[in-house]
Amino acid sequence: MSLLTEGLVRRGLDVTLFATRDSLTRARLVGTAPTGYSEDPELDPKVWEGLHIAMVFERAMEFDVIHNSFDFLPLTYSRLVDTPVVTTIHGFSSERIVRVYEAYNDRGAYVAISDADRHEKLSYAATIHHGIDMDEFDLRPDPGNYLLFFGRIHPDKGTAEAIEIALRSRVPLIIAGIIQDRDYFEQHVEPHIDGRRIRYVGVVGRDARAGMLGRARALLHPINFDEPFGFSVVEAMACGTPVIARDRGSMPELICDGVNGCLVGSVDEAVAAVKDCLDLDRTAVRHSVEHRFDVDRMVDDYVALYHDIVARNGNRTGRSD
Repeated sequence: MSLLTEGLVRRGLDVTLFATRDSLTRARLVGTAPTGYSEDPELDPKVWEGLHIAMVFERAMEFDVIHNSFDFLPLTYSRLVDTPVVTTIHGFSSERIVRVYEAYNDRGAYVAISDADRHEKLSYAATIHHGIDMDEFDLRPDPGNYLLFFGRIHPDKGTAEAIEIALRSRVPLIIAGIIQDRDYFEQHVEPHIDGRRIRYVGVVGRDARAGMLGRARALLHPINFDEPFGFSVVEAMACGTPVIARDRGSMPELICDGVNGCLVGSVDEAVAAVKDCLDLDRTAVRHSVEHRFDVDRMVDDYVALYHDIVARNGNRTGRSD
């Protein structure tokens, strides 16, 4: 949510960010845990999550709106304060947690990150797609000679299917991402890595991300689950790189078939789509996402929602000034 926070500050909003103490922001920072759990495994998540959430709600009267991007747990505090709570739901880790969201349907002001990720049991205030900083992703009109898989190495993300698509299309494939399922990697991915037709380059940092996405002839995204959103999909298209994705989850909301990529239903269809995608105008691919997924559009959408929520809550807003 860093892009949203900094975007709100640029608009002149008075923003207080509750985050780890090492966070870099132009907002007013209220630090809780000293750093993220991945940086310090000695930190007890339950302890710091409890302190983090409590610190926000103990100061609720200072704010017009509390924007919760944490998950379902802060909702359990929401009836204890008058300040309205906007909750962005970044997908559902389990069907079991929906019960909590249901319990606070009347207080949650839920935001879906795609229409596809809306749960039938919940009421929503809005669907707001994520935005990216388009300036970080330059148009690359002359790609290299490779297809790209960019994401977690996991059955859900379809790494093995991407390998099959590339091999059958006779175009080299670069695989970039963390190995989230070691057994899957060793059984279905690693045997195909030969450094020529199939290469694995590990995790790609922010500095190299745009270059790798932009030089690819196409991004392969043959997902095996209903993905709520796909950052790499939008980032690739911002570079002019078309995307071949399985027609599931949010993909039809991101990809305009035949304009900035191809939506497919199987590996066979993906193989057939490779040539079609390579013929797409890369300038048109970028143009297709420039406004729809720009960070300023996302900030606009959230500011409009905040105003609507505050207006509807009237005198129940937290601040008395």
